[in-house]
Amino acid sequence: MSAPTEAVSERDAQATVLAVLLGVSLSHFLNDTLQSLLMSIYPMLKDNFSLTYGQVGLITFVFLCTASLLQPVVGIVTDKRPMPYSLPVGMGASLCGLVLLAYAPNFPVVLLSAGLIGLGSSIFHPEASRVARAASGGRFGFAQSVFQVGGNAGGAVGPLLAAAVVAPLGQQSLIWFSALALLGVVVL
Repeated sequence: MSAPTEAVSERDAQATVLAVLLGVSLSHFLNDTLQSLLMSIYPMLKDNFSLTYGQVGLITFVFLCTASLLQPVVGIVTDKRPMPYSLPVGMGASLCGLVLLAYAPNFPVVLLSAGLIGLGSSIFHPEASRVARAASGGRFGFAQSVFQVGGNAGGAVGPLLAAAVVAPLGQQSLIWFSALALLGVVVL
């Protein structure tokens, strides 16, 4: 008699694992969409602030240094002590960077916003990867693949959204994308 109960429990567990995996993949999609928006609006930022190519390169430098070089540090910390709450905190940092970028009055504020978006990403990725692995149900390759699909799709959609919304409506229209970051916080 206990076999049907165990089968139901196993099915429920698998459904929960899949829901967590899809949630973290959706969040990865949203996070990487926001990241790719920044690089997609370089021509607009260059025109709006009369930037040199060196200054545009500096935006990239600040963004990528915070997004990548901080990730191992976050990974070391969260390996020792998992911090699932850091996921919405990371998305919140990206949200702050995006709002700041929408209303940036000058180049230093653009750099600060790029740093915040990168910081959010560096906080998000290690812990989200850990959650994807934990939700794998032992299917590590499948879990990592689903997680990566979210991020890659977000990286592809961001430039399209920038072309469709930000290019015709201007820098302040970036504020509309704060809804994506808020959705990410809710999902996480």
